[in-house]
Amino acid sequence: MAEPRKIIDGEGSGFFQGIANHLKLVWLLWQDMRVNPLLKMLPFGSILYLISPLDIAIPVVDDIGVIWFFTYLFIELCPEVIVEEHKAAIQQTINLKWRDEEKPEIDEEDIVDAEYKEKETDT
Repeated sequence: MAEPRKIIDGEGSGFFQGIANHLKLVWLLWQDMRVNPLLKMLPFGSILYLISPLDIAIPVVDDIGVIWFFTYLFIELCPEVIVEEHKAAIQQTINLKWRDEEKPEIDEEDIVDAEYKEKETDT
């Protein structure tokens, strides 16, 4: 049996970033036409459970647990090639860094020394 796949291989990503990446991956897989429609019932079913009045244990804890379990199962049952493709897309988005545009140097000759004077208006 193969080892379980990691959801997202983000280095240094925090707890909330991990949750966001997990949900992004589920959303991308759910939108992908190559994923079996029956598999797409897993995350949909967990959302139905969330809004249903049935609760097994402490309401918040079991809702979170059920949603996490079914989305994790959904990812594990999706074809590995498709999952890796979407994980790479998410990871690429995470790894992009902001960079400042190079600012040109200001030459002293370009600076104009002037005084400000208000224009008088006729009223």
